[in-house]
Amino acid sequence: MAVIVQKYGGSSVATIEKIKNVARLLVKKKNEGNSVVAVVSAMGDTTDNLVKLAKDISNTPDKRELDALLSTGEMVSASLISMAIKEIGEKCISYTAYQVGIKTNGVYGKSLIDSIECSKIQKSLSEGNIVIVAGFQGISENGDITTLGRGGSDTSAVALAVQLNAVCEIYTDVEGIYSVDPRKYKNAKKLDVIDYEEMLELSSVGAGVMHSRSIELAEKYKIPVYVALNSGDKKGTYIKEANDMGMESKIITGLATSDDDVAVTLKDIDFDINIISTLFSEIANKRINIDMISQTAPMNGKVNVSFTLPKEELKDCMNIINKYSGNKNIAIDENITKFSVVGIGMKTTSGVAAKIFKLFSDNKIEVKMITTSEIRITCAIKQSDKAKAIEIVAEQFNL
Repeated sequence: MAVIVQKYGGSSVATIEKIKNVARLLVKKKNEGNSVVAVVSAMGDTTDNLVKLAKDISNTPDKRELDALLSTGEMVSASLISMAIKEIGEKCISYTAYQVGIKTNGVYGKSLIDSIECSKIQKSLSEGNIVIVAGFQGISENGDITTLGRGGSDTSAVALAVQLNAVCEIYTDVEGIYSVDPRKYKNAKKLDVIDYEEMLELSSVGAGVMHSRSIELAEKYKIPVYVALNSGDKKGTYIKEANDMGMESKIITGLATSDDDVAVTLKDIDFDINIISTLFSEIANKRINIDMISQTAPMNGKVNVSFTLPKEELKDCMNIINKYSGNKNIAIDENITKFSVVGIGMKTTSGVAAKIFKLFSDNKIEVKMITTSEIRITCAIKQSDKAKAIEIVAEQFNL
């Protein structure tokens, strides 16, 4: 029998009725002749509510204990779905990350999966069970519960699919992957297929459909991922290799925006490569994700260095950069939107950046910072310009 790993996000299991519906879908999939493993997220807003509880105790809750707290949400979902399946009359068993040996390394809150011991899952499948696994979590080498970061259940699902040599299906509250978030642009087009590389870039710059690390895993092990509406009755989107698409790529496949970053500028620091290298090394050692970076030309032995990072990591970053700025000459801009366009067609098409910047210039949209890759252009713009920027670029490139 084919093994299928399905993942259901928080909105798919937000209520008891939705949990019962997921149970029915899993039983149906098994009755079609499949061995079924389901990875589940916490119910609805459970994770946010648990974070709020922790913040009511402490402004800076201990990260080890926070991971232990947050992991409980997925355990609740897994147990309830298992109960619902058994109530239908089908065999089922739920497991935590500890029970199935999802080993992790790294820091609390954004650990990485090292390995998964799948023998217990395989034994349960051979005994006719549907297997439910709590997503988003793992166990460190010290035996501590760790979490994989927001959206980490996607990574749990893809990692299990890799280990089980299984099909991977991600079910969520949208019908698939769109060229633009349809909540931000009503004419957005749903994609039938998207390349791993494009999806990875979009995920890393704000497209919230998939966890970026899950796409890295899928690409590395060539696991196609199917993303669809949790009802299972509408055609979704396949994420797979570009050369498997059988068509010439569009110049731009998708557009994503994010308001979750802050821009930090260190003014008039000494122009010394050792200082700049040490600064960014310390930031990296704290697992703080720096994205856009720019530096002015040296003037009188001084430079300005600007970069963006997630707002939630600003406090930890400030503890580092204050050592280099003497607690002065630091500008923080929280009024930014990261605006990104992605498409493998940009590899062979010139003038895309020029066209976008001309659109921005004609519409008086100020570009504060720019960064690019071979298939991506990202600009930092004012949040107040976001809606206008989305509309003009989406219309221009038929997104």
